Formats: sequence, C-alpha cells, structure tokens
Amino acid sequence: MSGSAHWSSGIHERLRTHRFSQVAYVPDAGHKRLIELCGEDRAMRAVALTTEEEGIGLAAGAWLGGARAALLMQSSGVGNIVNALAMVRECRFPLLMLVTMRGEFGEFNPWQVPMGQATPAVLESMGVIVRHVEHEADLVPVVDASIRLAYSSYAAVAVLIGQRLIGIKSFQEQAAQ
Repeated sequence: MSGSAHWSSGIHERLRTHRFSQVAYVPDAGHKRLIELCGEDRAMRAVALTTEEEGIGLAAGAWLGGARAALLMQSSGVGNIVNALAMVRECRFPLLMLVTMRGEFGEFNPWQVPMGQATPAVLESMGVIVRHVEHEADLVPVVDASIRLAYSSYAAVAVLIGQRLIGIKSFQEQAAQ
C-alpha cells in the first residue's frame, strides 16, 4: 500500500489524551497501524469485532459504564451499522467513528465504489456529524475537535479518512499480500 501510515500515531495520542479505554474494530489494512498501537497500549483494550454493528453496542456499553470507546471501520462497513445508529440517535450517547474510505481516488475494486460514495450521505441521514479529511496535516486536529464535539454534545461524529491519505491499493498489491 502506498501512502503514509504515521498519522496513526497522532490519532492514538489523541485517543490517549481523551482517555479512550476501548477501541473496537473490524480488521482493516487502512487502520492496521492504529489497531496495533491501541493493542499495545496498556490503557486501552482493542476489541476485534465480527461486524461493525457490534461496535455500536460496545460503545454504548462503554459510555454507560463510564468509559470511552472509539469505533474503527472501513467505509464499506458503514452499511452494516445503519439500524444500530438509530440507538445512538435516540439515546444521545457520544460516539466517535474513524472511517477509512474506499471507493474514492484511485480505487481498484469496483465493489468498494458504491458504499464509498454513499458513506457521507448515509451517515448524515442517520444524524451523524461527518468530517472528511484528505490531508495528513488536518487529521489530528479534526480528530481532536471531533472527540470534543461528540463528548460535549452527546453526538455521533464520524471522521472519514480519505483514500488519498491512507494510500491507494492495487490488484497487484492485493495479490502479493
């Protein structure tokens, strides 16, 4: 995969600073380094999910128990959480979602394009505040502001991490992995 991955360190540091103790994820190459950093952090628990929808329940339980949880997913997983987002909206608990985007600039897999293109509208239609980041210099400040917004207003906030930032995959790179 091309592109920079050191942006994960900045996000991890923001999660630590804001006392996130749980990070839920479905394995994703775009979040690979962030998942590793959270898994190595003794103050955090990285929880592998079988579906992104489970992450909504985990985040709700964390909040009810006095903890903070973030949900990491790929844009193709956004379609799996639509029904569960109704709970977030009705119960008004804070939710931070970090979404690596597919179906954007340089996408090699046509199956990723429909949900990648629909992700912002799907999230917004469910009442989620959406922030899209294309440049690494903007990522950490946007994540920090999104955490503050979610936890001060009891809102769901999604930071969409653009494909230009995470790097473009190709069929050749996928075959080699």
